[in-house]
Amino acid sequence: MNSNNAAVIHEFILGGQRSGKSRRAEVLAQQWLAQHNSNAAVMVATAQAWDDEMRLRISRHQEDRAERVVGMQTVEEPYALGETIARLSQAHTLIVVDCLTLWLTNFLMPMSISDQPASPKDITQPITNLLSALKKAPGPVVLVGNEIGMGVIPMGAEVRQFVDHQGRLNQDVANACQRVTLMVAGQAMVVKNSVCSA
Repeated sequence: MNSNNAAVIHEFILGGQRSGKSRRAEVLAQQWLAQHNSNAAVMVATAQAWDDEMRLRISRHQEDRAERVVGMQTVEEPYALGETIARLSQAHTLIVVDCLTLWLTNFLMPMSISDQPASPKDITQPITNLLSALKKAPGPVVLVGNEIGMGVIPMGAEVRQFVDHQGRLNQDVANACQRVTLMVAGQAMVVKNSVCSA
């Protein structure tokens, strides 16, 4: 990503668990910050700490990220992702969203006993807001998400519905991004690159 380019480049990073998705996003943020001293980077974290294990995981991620990407701020936002991107995006600010799968989980499979799972129509507007924010963002956005459609068909209806929604979300976000990268065992494979070379 080049901060001198007139065109804004969004990248969608997909992969399985522990495939290197977040690490690639961090590398892109490091490169962005190193390009110019006026550049900034913001991590928008969508995870929620529902239990002790998740709290520990989030804390560990925060500590590791602070060491690897010095200067990157973190904003926690489990729901209003489109609005947050619209608010934070600037020409010299790179936004990293990690991750879309947890964001979708917050709507469709909330962990809180008091919350009820959202119906499919309830996520239509948040997704519309996200895609609109990506289209209008004056600065680059790097989005991280899971590719979960390569395994066996889940037995439960709720999980099948989630996989369907994740697949459609991935397709929509991939269409909105200039670059799509698939991570496999820490290796980046470019699936789409519509960036025009000057």
